[in-house]
Amino acid sequence: MAGLFFLFSAIVAAAILAGAHGENSTDSYWLMRIKEELDDPAGVMENWSPEANVCSWNGLTCSFDQIVGLNLSWSGLSGGIPRELWRLSSLQTLDLSSNILTGAISPELGQLQNLQILFLHSNYLSGKIPAEIGLLKNLQVLRIGNNMLSGEITPNISNLKELRVLGLAFCQLNGSIPVEIGDLKHLTSLDLQNNSLSGLIPEEIHGCEELQNFAASNNMLQGDIPPSMGSLKSLEVLNLANNSLSGSIPVSLSSLQNLKYFNLLGNSLSSDIPIELNQLSQLEVLDLSRNKLSGTINLLNSQLKNLTALVLSDNALSGSIPSNFCLNNLNMRQLLLARNKLSGNFPVELLSCSSLQQLDLSDNGFGGELPPFLDRLENLTDLVLNNNSFTGTLPPEIGNLSSLENLYLFGNRITGRIPVELGKLQRLKTIYLYDNQMTGQIPRELTDCSSLREIDFFGNHFSGSIPSTIGKLKQLVLLQLRQNDLYGPIPPSLGSCRKLQFLVLADNKLSGSLPPTFRFLSELSTITLYNNSFEGSLPSSLSLLKNLKIINFSHNRFMGSFFPLTGSNSLTALDLTNNSFSGPLPSRLATSRNLTRLRLAHNHLTGSIPPEFSQLTELNFLDLSFNSLTGEVPPHLSNCLKLEHLLLSNNQLTGIMPPWLGSLKQLGELDFSSNNFHGIVPKELGNCSKLLKLSLHSNNFSSTIPQEIGDLTSLNVLNLQRNNFQGPIPANIQQCKKLYELRLSENSLTGSIPAELGGLTELQVILDLSNNFLSGEIPSSLGNLVKLERLNLSTNQLQGKIPSSLGKLTSLHMLNLSNNHLQGQIPTTFSGFPLSSFIGNDRRLCGPPLVSCLESKGQGKRRLSNTEVVGIILAIVLTSTVICLVMLYIMLRIWCNWRKVSISNSEYGTGGTNHHQHKKEAEKKWAFGGEKWRIGEYWKVDSLALVASQDKKSPSSTTTTACILHLKMDQDSMEDTLV
Repeated sequence: MAGLFFLFSAIVAAAILAGAHGENSTDSYWLMRIKEELDDPAGVMENWSPEANVCSWNGLTCSFDQIVGLNLSWSGLSGGIPRELWRLSSLQTLDLSSNILTGAISPELGQLQNLQILFLHSNYLSGKIPAEIGLLKNLQVLRIGNNMLSGEITPNISNLKELRVLGLAFCQLNGSIPVEIGDLKHLTSLDLQNNSLSGLIPEEIHGCEELQNFAASNNMLQGDIPPSMGSLKSLEVLNLANNSLSGSIPVSLSSLQNLKYFNLLGNSLSSDIPIELNQLSQLEVLDLSRNKLSGTINLLNSQLKNLTALVLSDNALSGSIPSNFCLNNLNMRQLLLARNKLSGNFPVELLSCSSLQQLDLSDNGFGGELPPFLDRLENLTDLVLNNNSFTGTLPPEIGNLSSLENLYLFGNRITGRIPVELGKLQRLKTIYLYDNQMTGQIPRELTDCSSLREIDFFGNHFSGSIPSTIGKLKQLVLLQLRQNDLYGPIPPSLGSCRKLQFLVLADNKLSGSLPPTFRFLSELSTITLYNNSFEGSLPSSLSLLKNLKIINFSHNRFMGSFFPLTGSNSLTALDLTNNSFSGPLPSRLATSRNLTRLRLAHNHLTGSIPPEFSQLTELNFLDLSFNSLTGEVPPHLSNCLKLEHLLLSNNQLTGIMPPWLGSLKQLGELDFSSNNFHGIVPKELGNCSKLLKLSLHSNNFSSTIPQEIGDLTSLNVLNLQRNNFQGPIPANIQQCKKLYELRLSENSLTGSIPAELGGLTELQVILDLSNNFLSGEIPSSLGNLVKLERLNLSTNQLQGKIPSSLGKLTSLHMLNLSNNHLQGQIPTTFSGFPLSSFIGNDRRLCGPPLVSCLESKGQGKRRLSNTEVVGIILAIVLTSTVICLVMLYIMLRIWCNWRKVSISNSEYGTGGTNHHQHKKEAEKKWAFGGEKWRIGEYWKVDSLALVASQDKKSPSSTTTTACILHLKMDQDSMEDTLV
């Protein structure tokens, strides 16, 4: 019986072993298929062979001869996720993370019903999260983040009831957080950060009762933080930074007693910081920066005893720091309160936080003097107090902060000297004191700070010389001393600062020549010495500085050739303006293919522009003005398509203006003035649509102004004066609506002033059309140029009246209409301009400042032309002759009448009735009365003188009467005679 039992047991065992061996054989087949689908450059699966036991294969884990684990992470595998993986039905752990896998997550993975851990993170997987993931009922850890997955988070994920860890960070997921997330009761870690998730944080998240880590930073979440999150009692990490959350911080979050890391930076949270947050006794890091929080700081480190970092920067917090903020706390390492509205003196309460390593109070409203007890912060490595209103001097006690590495005090009102005690700071790497009011010399002791890498003293009043021991700073990378009152030469020892990359000594009173030790500054990339008094020739050894990128030696007294500055092929900017450099332009400059700015104006350079400059295809600023350059503009400069500023004025350049300039589409400033250019302005220039300034004055350009000028619609300044332009002013210049300066004077322009110029309403600096041959009237539309400050139309042939509309030009402070043919009254608004503004207009203009118009008319009668005078004289003579003839005729008629009367009297005799009757009629007719009318005037005569003797009728009496009657007659006789 016992033998039969033994035989039966042996048969069963053999059958089990045979079944197990058959299963391993099946897995072996599928694993070999998986190997074939993956690219394995590192040979991680090299020992996968049917001859070897599967459980010995690299990356496989077996249990009871079953494959329960496959780990090929960090193996450099590429290709897609093999579909045959689902055949490994006993698999519990699958880790293919940190490879180069591409394609989608295979839906077949949902058939691995025993799978507990799935790691596919840190690959290049794309597509959506397959809904079949929800079939993995036993899954506890799912990490598929750091891929290129897109789409929404599948709600089927709520079927993973055993899930503890869900990692979906650093993908391209969108949509909202599914409300079904609250069904994951055992979830301890939820990482959704760095996606494009939007919408609200679901209230249902409070269902994740065991949640310890919730990170959803760097998304687009909106709305309020759900107060229900206060029920997540196990929460230790809450990171919702860089979203668009709004509203206030829920008071309920103060119930998170296990919370250690709390980050809400970069949202739009407002209102006060809840004082209840002081109850978070386990909190180590609190970051509420870059929000809209207001009110005072009511967080007390004395209660938050485990707090190591408090970051409240970039809010609108006001007031000062509480007096009991920090009481004997030994944990606080970082306190960052920058860019708020805090005020008051330096908060001495902080001196109790002796464990502080980083203190940032920058960009607030703190003032007053710095306390002398700053050395109580003995562990301080970073002291950042810039951009406040601190005054007074630097306390020498700062020199006792032996751990200090970075000192930022720029942008205050600190005065006085640099304490020599700073020389004790052996760990000091950075000292920024710029934009203060400090004085005195730079102490030599500062060069004892052997760790110094960056010095920035810009914009103070330091005087004296640069310390001769500056060469002791072997780690120095930045030396910024610009805009001080330093004088003397550059110390030769500076050549020992062989790590120096940025040397900025501009805007001082430094002098002398450059020391030859500069050749040792092989790391130097930027050197600016402008606005000093350096002189002499450049050391030839400067050509050894191969890393130079930016050089600015402008406004000094350097002389000779600047060839030594062309040794670097890395140059991006070279400015030597206003020196005395001479000689030709070095063609070697063309080897700096990244050169963007070349400014050599105001020197004594000669020769022609090298054709090699055409290789400077990155050039956007070329200024060679005010030199003695000759020759023509090289045609190959047309390769410099990025040119924005081309300035060649005040040289001796010749030739025509090249048409290829029209191909420089980025050109914003073109100045060819004061040269010897001739010919026409090419119409292709109208293609430079970005041109802001065009200056061609003082050349020999001729022909007409091209119509294409009107295509330069961005133009601000147009200066064509002192040339030989002819013909009319183009009317389409009105299209240059942005012009604020227009100069066309001293040419030979003809025709009338286009009325369209009145549409250039932005003209402000000047409109100068003087010294041409313009005719016609001044267009009234010029009255629309209400911003114009100077108007010059002098020395033309303009006619007519000054338009009254020009009276609207109230901004004018210079006006010149002289030497034209204008007439009429000057508008009263121009009465304040000098006489010279109007003279030379044929004396036809009147009104202030000239003579009044009434006086002008009177002067016009007294001052007639010769022809007019002759005409008037002839008219007077002719009129006088006619009058005399008429008078002679009248007197002749009177004499004839008298003769008839005399004859009649002699016929009647001296007696009888007829005699007396005629006598009375004669008395009535000749009126012996006292008043007589004589051709326009009254006069009195003696009546007795006209009484003829009645008794004596002698010839003498007749003669006497006749003589008198030649001079007298009454009104009736005259009327009878003239009828």
